[in-house]
Amino acid sequence: MSVRSRTRPLVPALLSAALLTAGCAGQEDAESGPENPSSSATPHGYVEGATEAAEQQSRLLLGDPGTGDTRVLDLITGKIHDTARRAGVTELTTDGRFGYFHGADGTLVLDSGAWMVDHGDHVHYYRAKIQEVGELPGGPGTSIRSDAGATVVTAADGTADVHSHADLEKGTLGTPARLPGTYAGPVVPYAEHLIALTRDGDAPAKVAVLDRSGKRVAAPESECEDPQGDAVTRRGVVLGCADGALLVREDDGTFTAEKITYGEGVPKKERAARFRHRPDSSTLTAAAGGNAVWVLDVTKRAWTRVETGPVVAANTAGEGSPLLVLETDGALHGYDMSTGEETAVTEPLLTDVPEAASGEAPAPVIEVDRSRAYLNDPAGRRVYEIDYNDALRVARTFDLDVRPSLMAETGR
Repeated sequence: MSVRSRTRPLVPALLSAALLTAGCAGQEDAESGPENPSSSATPHGYVEGATEAAEQQSRLLLGDPGTGDTRVLDLITGKIHDTARRAGVTELTTDGRFGYFHGADGTLVLDSGAWMVDHGDHVHYYRAKIQEVGELPGGPGTSIRSDAGATVVTAADGTADVHSHADLEKGTLGTPARLPGTYAGPVVPYAEHLIALTRDGDAPAKVAVLDRSGKRVAAPESECEDPQGDAVTRRGVVLGCADGALLVREDDGTFTAEKITYGEGVPKKERAARFRHRPDSSTLTAAAGGNAVWVLDVTKRAWTRVETGPVVAANTAGEGSPLLVLETDGALHGYDMSTGEETAVTEPLLTDVPEAASGEAPAPVIEVDRSRAYLNDPAGRRVYEIDYNDALRVARTFDLDVRPSLMAETGR
């Protein structure tokens, strides 16, 4: 693999180190007082077997469905790691640390060895060895959603199993617990509970809040016809519905569900069916048919439809950042989300662009973190790193030995 790059400044890293040290020092001081004299033996934020870092330790998980080859690209060092070959993989998802390579007969779980822990007023970044955890059962249509405590595997038939996230961190799948009943979409861990959609016959789905054993503890008033798509944000869990989205929130132990409608009827083919966003951001994107993108501002409870060229992939870092759209011309386009104006465009980066809805091959994706975006070019066997705050400048190009048709970022 070769990397063509411009050197990134050290100032942000040094500033991050200073802030991390200062932010944690206060908590260490509070925890190491007279009532907790032994806490100094274990530094605040310590994780056995991992190295803590002052800045984000991003890695890209990559998969080539044609050969079954998988790779992990370390974006800090630029090194590429060979990982387990997995034939028949059709989809790759992640929870920020673990990669889930979905295949016809099961899902390979790979620990990327890079993750973040959010403590509210500060965060911790970690790096550790890359390792294969095992294989989860479940074929096409299996969905996996996680938080710091639980990983839920929802099968195509609506049954759901809960795995301890701590077991995955130890390198084992452990023994899952089966939730009672079946569900109308992925079961999503949130606020130490599970957010599920249940359906009675042909009626619209309704939200059920479960504890981690599957016991229903709340049922906020809600209706969601034809549920598709979900995302966890700082404002709550967003569930896509025929008339817009449901926002499920927890406040001091009370759960509510609020509808965010499109404001007008939207044909099924133009509804938001799969959300993309920067983790922890409250701004979501989704294709709105072939030539537009939906932007959902969860904070403002508002949808905006941005007219674009033919859409292959879209994403954004959130408020104040451009909407990034890969179009069928192979170029990356930037749009102002409030005005819909195109603000920047690159030269064509991809020469062979599969259409997002063709089903013939996985479409490229745009992964976004707090400073960079990443675009995979399967035919060119490369990944582009984009500085989206600098007129979509190509900051680095990673040349690979595989076709990276599948890509997901961890460590954020």
